[in-house]
Amino acid sequence: MKHLIMTLALLGLATGAVFAAEKKKTAKADLWDAKGEKVATATLKEAKGGVAIAVQATGLPEGIHAFHIHAVGKCDAPDFKTAGGHFNPENKKHGLKNPEGPHAGDMPNIAVNKKGVGKAKVVNTRVTLGEGANSLFHEGGTALVIHEKADDDMTDPAGNAGNRIACGLIEKGP
Repeated sequence: MKHLIMTLALLGLATGAVFAAEKKKTAKADLWDAKGEKVATATLKEAKGGVAIAVQATGLPEGIHAFHIHAVGKCDAPDFKTAGGHFNPENKKHGLKNPEGPHAGDMPNIAVNKKGVGKAKVVNTRVTLGEGANSLFHEGGTALVIHEKADDDMTDPAGNAGNRIACGLIEKGP
């Protein structure tokens, strides 16, 4: 009986360890505009081959806007330049269409309708929520930034995307 109890206890610990190892890493970011108003929320989850990022925006100007991961986890208004340049641990050129790119933080544009609502879902295969050079949780952190204009997907350093209009720190999820 004593051996059976110990065996069951060990089996329970092993099963718990397997389930814990299978739990996917998550992160989130609330993005704020220069006035300090929350204008978007992003959820980030480990996905096959990268990180799935879903953004829901409200209160942004109508149009097509660049959406990037920036290299510093700091979002000081009004210009959000404290977020640094694009997350680029591999020292590539900017742009999803650039033959010498892209930056790890380059992502497709987000469309916002005339009511100020925009949604985007993307899997970024150049970043991770785990360890390593491409981790979004490196020392100093990272931020998500939305720009005033569309990204042309080619021009260094930021695709002629204009000013930064929203910024949010990427924080580990539960």
